[in-house]
Order: sequence, then C-alpha cells, then structure tokens
Amino acid sequence: MLLRRVFPLIFLGVALLAQEGSTVVSPSETTARAILSSLSLRDRVAQLIVAVSNGDAPARQSEDFEKYHHLVADLHVGGLMVNNTVEFGSARNANPHTMAVFLNQMQKLSSLPLLVSSDFEQSASFRITGGAKFPQSMGLAAGGDVEAARYEGQVTAREARALGIHWVFAPVADVNNNPANPIINLRSYGEDPEQVSRFVTAFIEGAHSDPANQVLVTAKHFPGHGDTAVDSHLGLPKLTLSRDRMDAIELKPFRAAIASGVDSIMTAHMALPELDPSGVPATVSPKILTDLLRNELQFKNLIVTDAMTMQGLASLFNSGEGSVRSLLAGADILLMPPDPEMAINAVVEAVEQGRLTEERLDQSVLRLLTAKVRLGLMERKTVDLEAISDVLAAPDVAEHVQAIADAGVTLLRNQRNIVPLASNGAHCLITVTSLRISQQGQRFIQAFKARSPKVKIASIDTTMPLAAIEAEVGNTLRCTSIVIANFASITSVQKDLGHLLDKLIAGIPPVVLATFNDPYIGTRFPTVDVYLTPFSSATPSELSVVKALFGEIGFTGHSPVGIPQMAEMGAGIHIPARRVVAQKR
Repeated sequence: MLLRRVFPLIFLGVALLAQEGSTVVSPSETTARAILSSLSLRDRVAQLIVAVSNGDAPARQSEDFEKYHHLVADLHVGGLMVNNTVEFGSARNANPHTMAVFLNQMQKLSSLPLLVSSDFEQSASFRITGGAKFPQSMGLAAGGDVEAARYEGQVTAREARALGIHWVFAPVADVNNNPANPIINLRSYGEDPEQVSRFVTAFIEGAHSDPANQVLVTAKHFPGHGDTAVDSHLGLPKLTLSRDRMDAIELKPFRAAIASGVDSIMTAHMALPELDPSGVPATVSPKILTDLLRNELQFKNLIVTDAMTMQGLASLFNSGEGSVRSLLAGADILLMPPDPEMAINAVVEAVEQGRLTEERLDQSVLRLLTAKVRLGLMERKTVDLEAISDVLAAPDVAEHVQAIADAGVTLLRNQRNIVPLASNGAHCLITVTSLRISQQGQRFIQAFKARSPKVKIASIDTTMPLAAIEAEVGNTLRCTSIVIANFASITSVQKDLGHLLDKLIAGIPPVVLATFNDPYIGTRFPTVDVYLTPFSSATPSELSVVKALFGEIGFTGHSPVGIPQMAEMGAGIHIPARRVVAQKR
C-alpha cells in the first residue's frame, strides 16, 4: 500500500523541520512535502481531481460501485464531492447514514485519505435529510445578527465532520445586486458589500472555532457572481464591470474572507472582459486567478474551480483542456470534471510536453496534501456511524435555528393594517409551488390550520392550466383574507397563474402575499395589500411566517436587498408580538 511507503518519509520529514533554514514551514506542510516526494507524476495529478458522488451506497456488485472503485482504487483521485441532486435546486437529499457508509467504504479503498466536500450552504441539510435546517443566507442577513452566521458556521463544521465531510463549499460571498439573478438570489447575504463581508467573516470564524471539528471553508464564486442574469449551470454569464466598481462591491467580501483566513476560494464560470479582454471564464483566466487573486489579493490557500460539468465552462472545453487551462490559470483543485480519467491524462501530457511545469503542479498538490494533514486525515479518515444521529438531532440546535428564522421575517407592505390576522377569521390559504408534488408549503399549512381551524386551503402549482387553478381556488368572496404562500420564482409566476393572482389582488378580500423562494416577486405584484418574506424557503421559515401572521412573534426583519416597486434595501415594517397564552408548533 502507498501509505506504508509514505509513513517512513513522513517521520523523516518531520525530523528535518528544523533544517528548513529561515523559511517558516508548518509541521503539516513538512509532512505533506514528504508525501509529495513519494508520489508519481500521475498520482500527483490525480490528487487534484475531486470526482462527484451522489451520496448513495451502491451494492458492491453493481456498475456504480465499480465506477467509484475505479476512481478511488485505480485512478487515485484526491477527493469526492457529494452532490446528490439530479438538477440544481432539486429536493432529493441523501440519507446521512447511507452516505457515511459509502464514504467510509471509499476511504478504505483509497491509499491516501480522500478529501470529501459538499456545498453545505445551509449546513448539512442542504444535501442530506436531517440536521439543522438553517434559513438561506439572505434570511440570516434579514435578521441582522451576524452571530447567526457564526453559529451556522459552528454547526456546519460539527455536522460535516460527523458525516465524513471535510471541505464545505460555503459561505457564498457574492453580492446579489441584480434582482434578475437566476442562481444566487437567497444564497447571498444581500446587496450591501459591507453587510455581506460581515456575515461571510462570521461564518468563517464560526466554522474555524472548534479544533475538534476542523473543516475547510470556501468563499465563492470569485470574483463575484451576484450581478449576473445568466445561470452558469446553463451558459456563460458575461459582466462588463469596471475594476473600480468591482473593488467597491464584488471584491470586498473576498478581501474580508482572505483576511479571516478562509481556506479556499471557488472560481466562477463567468467572463469579465474588463479584467480579461480575452473573454474566457474566470476559471481559466490567469489574469483573474493568478494576477488578481494570487498576486494582488495575496491569497495563499486553495483555489478550487466551480463544478466543471457546468455549461459555463463545459460548453467551451472538454474535461482535458478545461483541466489544463484551469491549472495554468492558477487553480489548484479540479472539481467534478465530466471525465476524470481524461482530465488526468491531459494534465500528465501537459507536464510531459512542457506546457505545464512540474513546479507549478507541485504547488497545488502541496497545498492539497497540507490541508489533508492539517485536518488529521492521516490519523483517521473514517467516521463513527453510531455518532451521526446524536450530532444531527440535537434539540438545542433546532430551537436556536428556529429563533434565527423568526428574526428574519420581514414585512414590507401592510395596507389597512391587515396583519396580524385574527385566528377566528374565515381565511383562505393558497399555496403555490413549482412542482405538482412538493414538500414545500406543508409545514405552513399545518401551522396555519393549528391557529385558524376554519381556514379553506387550496394547493396549486405553476404547471397547472388556468381552468384547473381556478377550480382549485374556488370562490374567495367570503374569505376574511386570502393568504398566498408562494414558493415559486418570479419567472414561473407568470401567464395564467399571474393573471389569477392579479385578479385576487384586485378583488374585495384583502390579499396577503408571503413569498419564500424569491423575494423579488414583490416587483410583479406591487399593489398587493400585504407583502412579506422571510428571505428563506427552509422549513423553520414556514413556521416563522405563520407565527408572525398571527402575532406570536413580531415582524422584526430588514430587507437585505432592494425590491423594485416594493421596497428599498433596509426596509421593514416592525410590529411587536401580541401576548399569546401558548405557542403552537
């Protein structure tokens, strides 16, 4: 086994630490240098590959298991990324114990420990069932307390390490100042670069606060994806921003992250002609990754590409060429190349032909190996399966997260002081989702019925024709109020559904529009009587909105973004809680 050959070199390297001269070299880096010296060229290249897994544990006789066996045992890839959604934004999350079993299996197959990553933007619940269900970043910012982000960082690190995840692709450092942004939106802390910087810093500090649960954290997506109107999963965004503008807005949170000791920065598959006139994505741009990020901003840690399967990069380069160009640009880690073996072969060939120097390659490998050593993976690379439930089901965490969600509920319009609502009213509740079968809205319905037993409920989705929508909603003239809990985006609430909502808003019963997935939907319905949002679609936020509607908690949030025709950034109508006898869940 490779490790048997490596360990004697490790001990020799540690013993030689004092002989490094005036250069300060950490013990972790000294150990990593010893490991690096034992690796072949091909194995060094393979260490920079992070292959994708879906979190399932396939049978050992299956084709899927053979695929992972080949990646880990034969190709010697350096890491795995748990990315279990079929489509970005899908609700199909992994079973935590099944995922941990699979990761343990892969670690046992691997000669060197695998560095396992996932984009736990809302802690582990972003990718698994169970765990703390934090609001999206914008929901935390609406509450205004940076300690919420610090706490999320702590919980995220603890949950990640319990599951066998060592590298968290969070926090999002993008400044979302474009209401039409189709991919960042709630994932950002808002449109104020100073506020985004404070929350990014707090998350990083929280994630680094517990030595027993060390993780790598990642600021993304460099140099700033918040002002885009194209989803880089589907195409190549292009921003013509001046350098002065980027210094004032986009780059500020990344500077703050670097100052806070962020472990890695993820690249964006987007073109910025003002920074690189060639028009190539930042991921393969030496001007952006080396000249700006490495040299000017003085970032010394890991640079990781965004997923190389995304069309913002994959439509321009295959796995091999994209990988070579990314390393030449200054990236260290190649995340999810569509064909890992092609990527390895192409980088090896680039080194052998002199296109990429071994010195440049070894800089990246050393950064990766040093991180693995510092995380303690050389001592233990598997996890205790029996301890997972204790970490994911901590009741004190759930209570704290609910309080964070409560603080983010933001009231932006309240004509005729319609809210808080009376529990004895004949309210009509309409839930709107983008999928015919969806768990979103179910907690809202349950909590609303507990407070208003007379409520009439209609559930519709954006795929339904107008006749079916009207039949489901029925006659609303006798409703004390019409409460619309919207979980769809502004782009999907158009045409038939939009016309129906316009009709309801223009009718006699007052309409309360509570939106969860897209706060900018207020732009589409600027005359609605009541408009509110928790800036989050997490389940606790559903309960928070119902509690606020019936006066059990106050409306205390401030909007982290401006919503055209509805509210300016920082807006928020504050209404104190009513006195209630007992809290309903």
